Amino acid sequence: MIMYLLMALTAAVVSYAGTWGARVAGNKLRLYRPIRSRDMHSALISKLGGLGIFAGFFVALVVASNSFFVKDIFRHNDAPWGILAGAVVIVAVGVADDILDIRWWIKLLGQGAAALIVALWGVRMSVVPFIPEPIFLESEILQIVLTAGLIVTTMNAVNFIDGLDGLAAGVAIIGGGAFFLTAYWVHRNNPSTDNSDLATLLMAILVGSCIGFLPHNWFPAKIFMGDSGAMLIGLLMASAGVVATGQIGSGLYDRANGIPTIVPILLPFAVLSLPLLDLGMAVVRRTARGQSPWSADRGHLHHKLVDLGYSHRSAVVMLYVWTCILAFGGVAFAVFPWQIVLIVIIVAALVMAAVTAWPYFTRNSPRPGE
Repeated sequence: MIMYLLMALTAAVVSYAGTWGARVAGNKLRLYRPIRSRDMHSALISKLGGLGIFAGFFVALVVASNSFFVKDIFRHNDAPWGILAGAVVIVAVGVADDILDIRWWIKLLGQGAAALIVALWGVRMSVVPFIPEPIFLESEILQIVLTAGLIVTTMNAVNFIDGLDGLAAGVAIIGGGAFFLTAYWVHRNNPSTDNSDLATLLMAILVGSCIGFLPHNWFPAKIFMGDSGAMLIGLLMASAGVVATGQIGSGLYDRANGIPTIVPILLPFAVLSLPLLDLGMAVVRRTARGQSPWSADRGHLHHKLVDLGYSHRSAVVMLYVWTCILAFGGVAFAVFPWQIVLIVIIVAALVMAAVTAWPYFTRNSPRPGE
């Protein structure tokens, strides 16, 4: 645990300093994008914060490759470097979009290239989580295609939810923290002598990088993570999920308490359920209007909360709480009897649904004397 926390601390310190440097550079060079009608801010703000997040990830990964315990992850394993190479590509594509506003199909091609690099370098979905039994994939081509598709989908999901100050970074911290705890707990109870794990390391570094970035991005934001930061978070989250999924057959995730083997593996996807829901709703909404699924609008979940009457900060906190319920509910499945966990999650979700919708009901309720 100590080494993972040290890597997270390294990422946080470097990310904080790197984001500060990106702020200074962006403001000095006036690398701004025009304010759009759907934007929630009214001042010109740089979108180069993803460079700070990437700096934290890069430095922490290199330090980890030469550090006690976690360096075993890199022994005869090219996957970490494949993830780094994919991250370099996606950050470059994101920065280009944040500055130049490139066409959506060019960005999609860049996402596909970054995802293929990760998949070709060794991070592949060899198992498809399925109930009651997982499905094992034998075809390398199918593994690569599914992995790349998952990474691209996750990158866009995180990118879509990045619409309020501190939202995407906070969701990544909460979800990544839950994923980290589960992956660490599973490997800590592994009888093997080597308990180091790439998924656990990636989540520690991701959480640290986002913690370092968040003070610059909390409302009112001084810098945005931009597409470069959001897509990087998506790439790292999806890559860690694929790594964990590939460990189903190893026996690491065999659970007691009567829950299916696959439930803990679904945690990274439960963590991303909010961004994925937002992505799915956006695609359906825009397609129904005859628009491109990649066209922009003001119909995301965070926009709806603000329209309900929540302040900027309140809307962000609301989505934080929803993420906690989904993410740590997944963690609880790995520790407590699934029947109890399911009941608690349902009750918590119903309570939060009522709290979330409260402004709507109060706004539309008749006033005394009416």
